[in-house]
This record gives sequence, C-alpha cells and structure tokens, in this order.
Amino acid sequence: MAMLNFYKIVKDNLNFNRFEFQDTVCLEYTCPIDAEEVGIFSKNDYLVHVLSGKKTYKTINGEWTLEAGQTLYLKKGAEVIHQYFDDEYCMLAFFLTDDLIKDTYDEIKSRVPVKYKNDPLEFTATHVRSSDFLEGFFHSMLNYFRGINRPPDQILVLKLKELLIALINSDPMIAAYFNSVSANDKPSIAQIMEKNFCFNLKIEDFAELSHRSLSAFKRDFQKYYNESPGKWLLKRRVEHAVRLIANTQLSISQVAFDAGFEDVSHFSRSFKGIVGSSPSDYKKTC
Repeated sequence: MAMLNFYKIVKDNLNFNRFEFQDTVCLEYTCPIDAEEVGIFSKNDYLVHVLSGKKTYKTINGEWTLEAGQTLYLKKGAEVIHQYFDDEYCMLAFFLTDDLIKDTYDEIKSRVPVKYKNDPLEFTATHVRSSDFLEGFFHSMLNYFRGINRPPDQILVLKLKELLIALINSDPMIAAYFNSVSANDKPSIAQIMEKNFCFNLKIEDFAELSHRSLSAFKRDFQKYYNESPGKWLLKRRVEHAVRLIANTQLSISQVAFDAGFEDVSHFSRSFKGIVGSSPSDYKKTC
C-alpha cells in the first residue's frame, strides 16, 4: 500500500478549512478519500477530535476506533486508516511541531511532576480522555473555523498552548513524552525506525519523520546501526514476517503487506534470500 504524506496534503491543500502558523496546522476536515483503507504518515504529532462519523487508526502496536466526541493523539509516524461510510467523517485535527511542544512544556515544566515510570517513547497513539478543558477548547476552535476572520497568530499560539497544557494535565504518559521531546534536539532514529519499519515508506520518508535531511539521516543511521537503511529495513521486515507467519493465521500476501513490502513476489525473493526458504515452505514448518 502506498503511503500518503498526510501532513503535506493538509499543508498544501487550500480547500480545507484551516489555520497555519509556521509548521503547525489546525483544520476542520471532512475526509475526501473514498478508499476503505489508506496509509498515511506525518512528520508532526497530531491530535484528532471526531465531530461525526467513525474511523479506525492502526499502528504497529495497536488500533483505535474513533466515533463522534472521541479524541486520539498520534505521534509522528505512519498508520493505516480504515474508513466507514455509514456517516460522513468530520474531524478537527491539530498538527503540533516539536518546537511548539518544547516551548510550551519548558514554560510549565517546573510545575509538572513526571509521574509516568514506563518509557514514554513506546506508545504510537493514545486515546485522550475528555475533560471540560478540552471540550471548551474544541468548541472555541470551531467558532474560529466557522467564523469569517482568521485569529491573529498571537491568539492561535495561545490556543495551541492551551491545548498542549490540557493534554499534559490529562495524561501522565503524554506529559512524560513531552518531557522527552523537550530534552532532545531531534526525534530518535531508533524510535522512528522501530515504530514504522513495517509501513511501505521510502528512505526519504524516514528522513522526514526523523527531522533530518536525507544525507544527515543516512549518516546518523549508519552511525547508530552500522549498516545502510535499505539493508536494515529489508532484514527487519523479513524478521517481522517470520514472526507473523509463525504466530498468526494470516495469508502470505497479508503477511507481505503487514511487513511493509510492496508486492508478494518481492517479499518472497527477499524472504528466501534471508531465511533460506520461501514463505509458504516456512509456513509448513510452523
């Protein structure tokens, strides 16, 4: 499945009802894509609040089905979306830059004890509990979206900081994650790769997700993994396919797709070259 650059589509499409400040984008969005499943990725974290309809978001470590009134926080990376067509899907979305997260968190971190003991980088998405603060925020943003005039940048930044502070106070995991973002100049290449290798992303896409130029990404990747991104991705995807074949009842074609391969023939050649047998022969031994 080809992966669409959701952030770029949103940023470049003038038809959406949106506001933009630097690389932060806020929009009211009615999905124009009629495919049942679509793969997307974004270099920025983003928050989705559903106004109507239903949609399922699937990452490497879980899936979340959202209906009207529900909210999901997704970290920068890729996901496959399953769409339902019983009702028109409409949402508010907020693409949040690391710089905005850092600035907001640094302003209040002395008053935010980090209580989350697990690794906050491990999650890929999480439901956000509803609160009076968040509901008030979404209501106020709808007034802006449906009004005549665009809010000044100063107000828009304050509104986005209001959202981030509400998120910090709603979930210790999100607070700990923002603390981690604040402490690092760039996203971790290891985290980006381990959470997204099974999606059919190009090397250039991984560089964008890690907030590096292509040359800097390849250099930093080589330094960390001691091999090229292409070789690492091929091996990692085959390793994932081995586990899927051994532990699930998925068809070979579905395994190929879930492991990030474009087509079954390429998957079969790669699998045999690394494992020593074809996927179907390997399946018989499991």
